[in-house]
Amino acid sequence: MQTTWVVVPTCLPEILRRCHVCASERFRTSGKFRVNANHKLLDAWLLALCAGCGETTKLTVLERVNVRSIRPELLDRLHGNDPGLAAELLQDPTVRRRNRIALDWRNAWRLETAGPTPPAAGDGPGERTRAAEGAALPEGEALEVSVRFAARIPVRPVRLIADGFGLSRAEVGRLLAEGNLVSTVRLSGKLSAGFTFTFKR
Repeated sequence: MQTTWVVVPTCLPEILRRCHVCASERFRTSGKFRVNANHKLLDAWLLALCAGCGETTKLTVLERVNVRSIRPELLDRLHGNDPGLAAELLQDPTVRRRNRIALDWRNAWRLETAGPTPPAAGDGPGERTRAAEGAALPEGEALEVSVRFAARIPVRPVRLIADGFGLSRAEVGRLLAEGNLVSTVRLSGKLSAGFTFTFKR
């Protein structure tokens, strides 16, 4: 049997950066930009608020760039405070390095194991499909799971597998040790790109 799981963002991640006012290390952004034109040169920043004191910080997106060299659709997205653009920029390694920030994706993603329908209230990730997949898998059979990422969200495969099947991480560790969970990638580290694994019953 085969199935597909998808890791999808539910909101923008928190930004890890020290606040110069209150020494908090977390900022949140709603995806708003500030654009400033000085003659033919343009600067653009993504705005973020300190989670501790509310101080605003500006993350540099464009710096002293000639207006003519900027794609019109990018300018429209900046002026329109496009949250999709904010998500793209936060995942851009160049933007992160320039601004010396890291991202915290905790509580900002979910695992979809059967299409876009979210779990019911009180259900964990994948709750609706775990029982179906488990019941449909006869003893001695194997389930091949393809995991895709809708955004580059670093997560531990062991956690995804535990969430997807409703198991504890200790149980997942036991399945790995027994050879009932196999993959061509290392399942104990962190991944942010697609992979597959096989679950043997």
